Order: sequence, then structure tokens, then C-alpha cells
Amino acid sequence: MEHTSPKENKMGVLPVGKLLAGMAVPMMASMLFQALYNVVDSIFVAKLGQDALNAVSLALPLQNLMIAVGGGTGVGMNALLSRSLGEKRQEAADRAANTSIFLAICNAIAFALIGIFAARPFFALQTSNEAIISYGADYTAICLGLSAGIFFQFTMERMLQATGRTLLSMCTQVLGALINMVLDPILIFGLFGAPRLEVAGAAAATVAGQIVAALVGIVMNLRLNHDVHLRLRSIRWEGGTAKEIYRVGLPSILMMSVGSITTFTMNRILLGFSEAATAVYGAYFKLQNFIFMPVFGLNNACVPIISYNYGAARMDRVKKTVKLTICTAISIMAVGVALFELVPETLLGFFSPSAEMLSIGVPALRIVGVHFVLAGFCIIAGSVCQAIGNPIHSLLISVGRQIVVLLPAAWLLAQTGILTLVWLAFPIAEGMSLLLSSFFLRRTLRSADARIKERDGEGE
Repeated sequence: MEHTSPKENKMGVLPVGKLLAGMAVPMMASMLFQALYNVVDSIFVAKLGQDALNAVSLALPLQNLMIAVGGGTGVGMNALLSRSLGEKRQEAADRAANTSIFLAICNAIAFALIGIFAARPFFALQTSNEAIISYGADYTAICLGLSAGIFFQFTMERMLQATGRTLLSMCTQVLGALINMVLDPILIFGLFGAPRLEVAGAAAATVAGQIVAALVGIVMNLRLNHDVHLRLRSIRWEGGTAKEIYRVGLPSILMMSVGSITTFTMNRILLGFSEAATAVYGAYFKLQNFIFMPVFGLNNACVPIISYNYGAARMDRVKKTVKLTICTAISIMAVGVALFELVPETLLGFFSPSAEMLSIGVPALRIVGVHFVLAGFCIIAGSVCQAIGNPIHSLLISVGRQIVVLLPAAWLLAQTGILTLVWLAFPIAEGMSLLLSSFFLRRTLRSADARIKERDGEGE
């Protein structure tokens, strides 16, 4: 009869369905909450006018780059930490956690310098509208200048997720989101005696929520996460550990950074038609996050499960997790398709749209929403590759989708002078992504099977 060590992590023993649901539901709820406050943030900003909404939209490339670095580093740490625990290598798991904190400090310093010195030139490069430049520079300088909050929030949340404590991770995310949502109207409009900061107020509310969430995450990891041991003297550069973190994390960073290039270029293409078109793209991006964030939460839940069980040589559990996660992601995305197809006017109505913005946005949402179901499969497939240790596959999928297909297609369609056709670039690109994702997912799972059989053979 097989006996399980009493110290065995739940990711290796619980039934896969129960395990995935238990880890994913809190993370999906917290990510949905995160998306909600992002939408609310833009709703309040939109009340200041279309220039304010455009400023926040044009800031997305720099914000996405910051999220790419923080999130990608977290992905690498998450995979390494989970795999080390699965292999019963406690010292390696501790090194992954402590080194990731040092990396968070370095990243925060780098982005603070970008926020201080590059914010205004970045907006001046995109538009000559002084109101947008002024709003955007203020917003970006605060978000990047005080980025220590988001980098530590990412790090602490991913540590909790990597060890299966997703409910605690959810608490930090929800707390940060609540603080942001409460402070948004107060600081934007100067309520209750607070100064009226307008767009800068939205940025201040955001970083305040991030900093509080980061502090709570630190306390939770120190007191409640017994699978990792954080020590001040261990927070330093460890070359081998950092290399392993970024072996998985760097492709994720590059993959998400490609999104920054895409957003920047799409804004330039759409500004060639009108500022209202850019506002529609910004609104779409926020609405898309509302649909995609639960899938990203599901995605974050499956990565440590897959990494742990791959490290423990349990491919049957890996494959069950992959199948169940993909089916769930597709179901969630189907709801998104229904919303974008049936009630686009209602969705856009949250952003105080002008008549021009509404006329552009309704057909845009209906066209772009078609690709959501395909995207659900592709998101999970890419993360499976990362979790098992083939992150380059995810990078190739992302680059192929956005740089090779989406942007060229959008530029070519823009040459027709018909704005509605530009939105077709999104479903076209996702179709190509589906083909690549299917190929790499099958290849990754076969390679993983072969490596485990080879490892078992050597152990006999």
C-alpha cells in the first residue's frame, strides 16, 4: 500500500479537480476583482474627458512593461519554487524566494528612474495634444516612480501561490484593489477635503493599494507560509538561482513586453484615424482584462500544480490538470464572447463615450470579441510550456501572434482607410496563435513524458 509523507504538499496528493478548484477559485475571484478596479479606475478618469481617458490609454505600454518584468520574474520564481518543493529540495526553494526579493528591489529602482526621467518624452513621442501629455506624464511618473509596491506585491503573491496558499494571495489582491477603488474618486475629484489631483489621483490611488498589498503579503509569507523561509541575510544576488528564475521568466517578460510594443504601435495606427479610435482601444483593453483576468487567475493556479507534479514525476496528474484547465478557460471566454456580441453599447457606456467613440466602438467590440475562445486555449497552452520548462515555446507563440501577424495585419488593413477593418487583425492573429499553441503543447507534453521515463530508467 502506498504511503504519503505527512509533509507532502497538497499539490501532490489531492484529486486534481478538487485541487484546481480550490486553488483557482480564489485566484480567479481576486483577478476578477483586480480587473474590476482597473475598469472602475478608467470609468472615473473618463468623467474628466476623452483627453484624460486617452492619457491613461497611452500610458499602457509603460505600465504593461512594468507588469511584464514583475509578472515574468514572478512566473520564473513560481515555477522554480514549486518544482524545488516537488523534488524535496528545500534549500533551492528558499534561495528562489529570497533571490526573487532582491530582484524585485532592483526592478523597482530601474522603473523609478524611467518614471522620473522618461514619462513626458514618452507621451510627446505619441501625440502633440498638450492636455494628454500633461495628464499622461503625471500619471506615469507616479505609477513607475513608486513601483516598489507592485514589484513586491507580485513577489509575495507568487510565493503564496507557488506553495498552494491561493486564498491568502487572494486576500492581498482584494485588499489592494479595495484601497484603490475607495481612493480613486476621493483623489481624482478632491472629495472629503482631499486635493483634486485628477488623473494623478488615479495613479496615487493605484500605488497606495499596491504598497499596502505588498506589506500584507510580506507579513503573510513570514508568518503563515511555512514552505519557504525568508531571511534578511539571504536577500542577495545568487547567480545560479537568478539564472534559473529568468530561464523561465525571461521569455514570459519578453512575451508580455511584446504586448507593450503592440499597444504602442496600435495606438499610433489608430491615432491616424482619430483620438476617439484610441479611446475605444483603451476602453477595449480594460474590458478585455475583465474577461481575461479570471483566465489568468486559473492560469496562475495551474502553473504550480503542473510544475510540482512534473518535478514529482507524476505525468498523469499533469495531463489531467492541463485538460481541466483548458476546458474551464474556454468556458469562461465563451461568456466574454456573448457579452461583446450582445451588449457592446452597454459595455462602452461605462466610459462616458462621445457619439464618435460609440459609433467606432460597437462594431470594434463585436469583431474583436470573436477571438476570445481561441485565446483561452492559447493562454493555458503557453503556460503549460512554461511550467514544464519550455518557456521559449510561449515566447514564439506570443511573438508570432503579435509581431508577425497582428501588427502587420492591422497596418495593412489601415491602408484601406476603413477603421472597422483594422479590428479584424485580432481574430486573424489569434487563428495563427491557435495553430502554434496546439503544436507546441503536444510537443512539450511528449518531451516531458520522455524525460520522466528516462529519469525513471536511470533510477532503477
